[in-house]
Order: sequence, then C-alpha cells, then structure tokens
Amino acid sequence: MPPSVLITGASGGFGTEFARQLETMGFDLILHGRDRARLQLVLEGLLQPERHRCLCADLSLPQGQAELIEQLQAEGKITGLVNNAGFGIWGLFAEKQGVAQLDVLNTDFIAPVAITHALLPSLTKQRGFIINVSSLAGETPLPHMSTYAAAKAGLSYWSEALRMELKGKVTVVTLAPGPSPTGFRDVSGMKAGKGRLFRTSAATVVSASLATLRRGGGFCVPGARHKMLYVLQKLVPRRIALRIMADHLRH
Repeated sequence: MPPSVLITGASGGFGTEFARQLETMGFDLILHGRDRARLQLVLEGLLQPERHRCLCADLSLPQGQAELIEQLQAEGKITGLVNNAGFGIWGLFAEKQGVAQLDVLNTDFIAPVAITHALLPSLTKQRGFIINVSSLAGETPLPHMSTYAAAKAGLSYWSEALRMELKGKVTVVTLAPGPSPTGFRDVSGMKAGKGRLFRTSAATVVSASLATLRRGGGFCVPGARHKMLYVLQKLVPRRIALRIMADHLRH
C-alpha cells in the first residue's frame, strides 16, 4: 500500500479542495468525514477515485476520534495529514448549548492534537507533512463566536510550536485563512454578508498552503485580502477591535 495523505473534513469546503489539489500532486488520499453520502460524492468527483478511500467518524466525540485513529492503524504508511475538520457556532455563549460548545473545541482543537500524536511515528518515518487549517479568528477574540476563536487560537499556537519541535523531521504548515465561501456560515448560523469584503476562494487558500509546504512550511495567511485583514488585526488595539467585532457580529 503506497503512502497516503489523510484529509479530515473532506466532504466540503477546504477539505474537498485539498482533495482535488493533492490528487493532482500524485498523492493517494484517505478522505474523512461524518456524512458518508457526501464523502462518496467527493470521492466520485476526483480524477482517479479508485486510488482513494473514505473513513467516517464524528470527531466531536472522543469515541469518534478513537474510532478514526483505530481505522488508521490499518492504513499502512501515511506521509501527510491535513487537519481540516472544523466548525463554529454563531451567537451569544450563554444562549448556546454547552454540549455544542464542547463539540467545537473537540472537533477544531482536541481532534487534531489526538490524530497528529497517533500518526506522528509514521509521518516522521516518511519525513512527511502536516497542514493544520486554523483561522484568522484565532488571532483575536471574537464576541458571538467566542468558542470558535478560542479553539483556533489554541490550534495556531500548538501548530506553530509543533513546527519548531519537528523542524527537519516533519514539515508543518499553519494555515490561517479569513472569510471564504465554504459553507461555514450555513453551519455556524451566521447571517449572510459578514466579511464579504475579505472573502477569498477555497482554491486560492489551498494553493497558498501547498506553496508554503513546498517552501518548507510556516505560518500561511493566504491571498491579498486575507493578508490585509491580518495586518488590520495586528494594527488595531484589542480594546477597539473587540468593540468593532462585537458590533459587527451581533447583527
């Protein structure tokens, strides 16, 4: 069995685009998702679906994480990992169910840590790579999306520390995109129109991350619009940014 790349959350958005672009680079793929029917559609849309395979598990549950890791033990050599699965919840923290908030933390942060730790022996042996799909939401607190921003902040900090620990052994990319038309808003419940000025296509985001991978890894803010947003986040004092984001995301 040839070395493969695991893509979590491959049934839509960035995950599907990663599948398309990584296939053209010659990789065999392990596509993960929660919805088997949607995952099958992604598989059938690839150029050579017979080369790839699908695994289903719910990463919001510790049991689902364990099930996926157990399935991966039988997959042979894994040379690449794209920790892409994730979602957010829009609204006031006090008004959203606690279980749903924990699901965000489990899917967006805990699952990538658990999966990476389990696959690290194979990734190290193959001198492979990890792409952690974080977000510019992790660069500043976000009222009305507090748990999502916290999860992505944790993912970015962990990913960047891991990049230094694994230097020369495994190439690590921390991908931090801003608003993109991926279906994220529909899942989160966020109203349409938020962040329209800064939207960047999934194809551009994924291409930028793979270019960073070819350069040896690093922190990747993809596209001119997202870079502009990142600079604004760094220039505006936090106390002002908090008021702006609270007002922007409230409506």
